[in-house]
Amino acid sequence: MQRHFHSLTCVVPPHMLESIASRGDDARRRAALNTLAADNTVRAARLAHMVAAQAQPSAQYIDVLGEAGRGVKNRTIYDCDHSEELRRATVVRSEGSDKSGDDAADEAYDGLGATYDFYYQAYERDSIDNRGMALNAYVHYGRDYDNAFWDGSQMIFGDGDGSLFNRFTIAVDVIGHELTHGVTGHEANLQYFGQSGALNESYSDVGGACVKQFIKRQTADEADWLIGEGLLGSAVTGRALRDMRNPGTAYDDDVLGKDPQPANMDDFVQTNRDNGGVHINSGIPNKAFCTLARALGGYSWEKAGVIWYRTIRDPRLRANAQFRSFARATLRNAGQLFGPQSDEVTAVFDAWQEVGITVQREAR
Repeated sequence: MQRHFHSLTCVVPPHMLESIASRGDDARRRAALNTLAADNTVRAARLAHMVAAQAQPSAQYIDVLGEAGRGVKNRTIYDCDHSEELRRATVVRSEGSDKSGDDAADEAYDGLGATYDFYYQAYERDSIDNRGMALNAYVHYGRDYDNAFWDGSQMIFGDGDGSLFNRFTIAVDVIGHELTHGVTGHEANLQYFGQSGALNESYSDVGGACVKQFIKRQTADEADWLIGEGLLGSAVTGRALRDMRNPGTAYDDDVLGKDPQPANMDDFVQTNRDNGGVHINSGIPNKAFCTLARALGGYSWEKAGVIWYRTIRDPRLRANAQFRSFARATLRNAGQLFGPQSDEVTAVFDAWQEVGITVQREAR
């Protein structure tokens, strides 16, 4: 049985939390520092789990697999009651049960369902692993926890500090983003560093945007292309965590800082922070996808989305793929889907050109 090891992927990048820790008031600094510390603790535990698993190659991870049957959702929502120990959490809603009355729990339940429905109806994918994997989520994690993350098998949501961040279940694209990390881990397993890590983050933004557009039945032109709309609190000068159409413009705030995402390879950020800028340079492939989806028209998941999804599943895509090799793979898959001389291939070529990446149209 092939095993997939997932990095801990948090939706709020460390550079935002670090900015809050240096610029915020005492309460905000404390929340940001506690969030950074919690993130590091979970990462360390995740690494230990991975090392232990690698030392026991016969181990099989069947605890996260559902048994409901193909095309049937299997969701469970747990309440951490502000603890960071998941084993203490209690079940507040399970598949098919009535609303719990807890906004965070019900939003998580609906967001998991929306993401499952999107992947199943758009691509016939049966949950994260395409084998009916159960979807589990934990809400009310920690106190003033300013993040949400996918830990390789389940979702964890903080409530935010109530000032800079609202509760993290409020944005369905954040839920779609994090669950898409699971899809990537089970397919391309893109290394979470540098350009391959930025591609990993970008594909999660693509997934999150498509989930939001799917449930709203929005075309690519109608969509706002914001990731995390509604997540930022009223005290923040900003619209979202990221803007796929116009990277670098999502927020400009005295405490959060300015959105650092580039929209073109000319402005690619060389850094050792944030795993080589995975949340920063993802703006470049984000822009390419958004440009393509809007050029092709209609629903983003129908043409642009299927090209990207097929590319993530392409066995020739390496775990350390760079932007250019990923671009070549999207061009190749567009040709196989729509024909090498199709308008779709031309649109893919033009979209990558728009962000400063030129690839050979003859790629096979």
